[in-house]
Amino acid sequence: MRRGTLFVNGSARNGKVVAVYGTLSDLLSVASSKLGIKATSVYNGKGGLIDDIALIRDDDVLFVCEGEPFIDPQTDGRAQEELTGSHTDWLTLNVGGRYFTTTRSTLVNKEPDSMLAHMFKDKDAWGNKQDPRGAFLIDRSPEYFEPILNYLRHGQLIVNDGINLLGVLEEARFFGIDSLIEHLETAIKNSQPAEDHSPISRKEFVRFLLATPTKSELRCQGLNFSGADLSRLDLRYINFKMANLSRCNLAHANLCCANLERADLSGSVLDCANLQGVKMLCSNAEGASLKGCNFEDPSGLKANLEGANLKGVDMEGSQMTGINLRVATLKNAKLKNCNLRGATLAGTDLENCDLSGCDLQEANLRGSNVKGAIFEEMLTPLHMSQSVR
Repeated sequence: MRRGTLFVNGSARNGKVVAVYGTLSDLLSVASSKLGIKATSVYNGKGGLIDDIALIRDDDVLFVCEGEPFIDPQTDGRAQEELTGSHTDWLTLNVGGRYFTTTRSTLVNKEPDSMLAHMFKDKDAWGNKQDPRGAFLIDRSPEYFEPILNYLRHGQLIVNDGINLLGVLEEARFFGIDSLIEHLETAIKNSQPAEDHSPISRKEFVRFLLATPTKSELRCQGLNFSGADLSRLDLRYINFKMANLSRCNLAHANLCCANLERADLSGSVLDCANLQGVKMLCSNAEGASLKGCNFEDPSGLKANLEGANLKGVDMEGSQMTGINLRVATLKNAKLKNCNLRGATLAGTDLENCDLSGCDLQEANLRGSNVKGAIFEEMLTPLHMSQSVR
């Protein structure tokens, strides 16, 4: 009685030693039982098809198939493994000192055009370096790599708390995970707080004031205070440049030496405010109320409103000695009983402006537009030299 060793076609592992007797059909029946397949044909080690049991010699190695062509376990078997098994074999990655174990199919199938897919699609194609433990070395951040690997595993973007999405985004761009880039950009956009353009309230602003020394400059440039009640507050030296102060209540506020350059003060109330040395160059105070304001600084520091828009303002009874209103617009403004001694009004638009009862001694009105202006009950006579070049 002869014996032979049976293997599944293309494999050199898990062979079964059997007795060879009877007919070829008897051998196929035994092979089906031993190997757990539906055997239909038998090949020798050189790929020759055996059609007669008499051709089998003692201790021959035989390969049993289910109808498919012969596969040499030493050559074609390796190619077959790359077609099937290679996408399920396990890999260990050493990413920045942290180990990740995954399958080749995870790195290849989800994003076949990514760098990771090209690195591990074909064995040793990239000559990937390995550490002493056999793990493939990747010099990237493990914290940012983990969400990428999980995405390749199940297709969902899951990032633990404390992980910066921008870091994960940069890793996704580095590895060329295009579909994940879109997810991350959307997640980053959704995680940003909504732009808050709501005005700053009096309560919020008072907290800032209390925490700031009196003479230090509080930076409020460009901030929105629209409609806020800032009346009677000490606002000295504060930088309100280009701030939105429209419709604010600044009555009785101390704005000494404050910077209101290009600020929006339209419709605001500044009645009886202290405006000594204030800078309001090119500011917009159209329709504002500045009744009884004090612009006069005993030390000689002059308020500067050059180029300001003061259309329709009510400045009745204000102290404005030496004020600079050069090329400002005061059309339809009310300046009754104002002290404008030594004021610079050169090139100023005073059309239809009410200057009744004003003190304009030594004021410079050269080149100003006084069409329709009212000069009744003047405290001092207005000389032509003040208004003619």
